[in-house]
Amino acid sequence: MAPEHASARRSALLELEGIWKTYRSGALAVDALRGVSLRVGRGEFVAVMGPSGSGKSTLMHILGCLDVPSAGRYILEGRDVSALDDGQLAEVRSRRIGFVFQQFNLLASLDAVRNVELPLLYSDTSRADRRRLALEALERVGLADRVDHRPGELSGGQQQRVAIARALVSEPNLILADEPTGNIDSQASAEVMNLLLDLHGEGRTIVVITHEAEVAATAGRTVRMRDGAIVGDPVPSGAPA
Repeated sequence: MAPEHASARRSALLELEGIWKTYRSGALAVDALRGVSLRVGRGEFVAVMGPSGSGKSTLMHILGCLDVPSAGRYILEGRDVSALDDGQLAEVRSRRIGFVFQQFNLLASLDAVRNVELPLLYSDTSRADRRRLALEALERVGLADRVDHRPGELSGGQQQRVAIARALVSEPNLILADEPTGNIDSQASAEVMNLLLDLHGEGRTIVVITHEAEVAATAGRTVRMRDGAIVGDPVPSGAPA
């Protein structure tokens, strides 16, 4: 297990300062996040827990630069994300962050190696290097013998490992995993969490969104959310990170 409350001793990889996210439809306004402040240290493994509708997924979208806050600041690796244009945000998503989703988000028409190559398509990586890096990532997750298989030919656990390989291929510092064990059985879940622990052991920062206590217990720190706000965090947002 990761050391407890490591962010108090590490420089911050990401910082949220008073983040609000409001969705509007006509005269209706819904606050999905309400003044969220959070620091995550470099190399930390953090789990975010909360009931349905607590704001976990919205928080994940903000952290992953898939959405932008309505108010507040998000600092990622020392850069104010709100100051980045669409092209810079796309570069951050493809090179700085690895994503692992509950639904795997693999393209059914592509085999495993081509799915893993996808984050590199918009970089200056050559075709030969893209394939080499994808093959290496698949080997790291134990799927060297499944590189030519399409998602429909793989089990749920294998598909999630392909998704982890895709998250790794650009060597990001931050991995965001949204309910990574939600669609797989208990044995595959254990394999996925062991992979994430291995990546954490290599020094990567990992944030996992989960409703499963067993998954959260793997992390070194658990942040709890309710009604769009953080209601429990063992490391206060003002603590040195």
